[in-house]
Amino acid sequence: MPYTVDFKNVSAIGLESSPVAEALAGLRANEARYYKTKYGHDFAVTPADEAPEILEYIHNILATERNLVISSRPLEVSAFEVDGLRMAYVFYESGLSINVMYGIEEGSKRAVGFKLSDGMDVPEELASSFKFARQKSKLAGVIRGSYFVIKGQY
Repeated sequence: MPYTVDFKNVSAIGLESSPVAEALAGLRANEARYYKTKYGHDFAVTPADEAPEILEYIHNILATERNLVISSRPLEVSAFEVDGLRMAYVFYESGLSINVMYGIEEGSKRAVGFKLSDGMDVPEELASSFKFARQKSKLAGVIRGSYFVIKGQY
């Protein structure tokens, strides 16, 4: 069942099994605030096991583009279109968040972003290939992020 993320009253609903649940909830709320402020879009998430097609889409891009397999258990996913972009998110138990930004028009921006919740270590599968920049957030504390450009068609 979808859950609309409230960025004013941050809640760890659906993320309770994460060792960094509060930080991950803040990261999720940070994303919700961004989409509401910039696009007027309500950010909603669904338990990962209820939307396997979203998870498959993201995992296919990771495997095809960079031969990446994330070992952490996926907790929640989201997928929507806004302003010519097809967006997909997965939030993992470890505190990792992955988003796929796929511009619908040919030649538009397409990338995969990684965000690490405050307090989590860089996942082993990402440590050797990505450098993470730091960003401060009122909702999420310190977020570390990285990305890569998608080259293929999905």
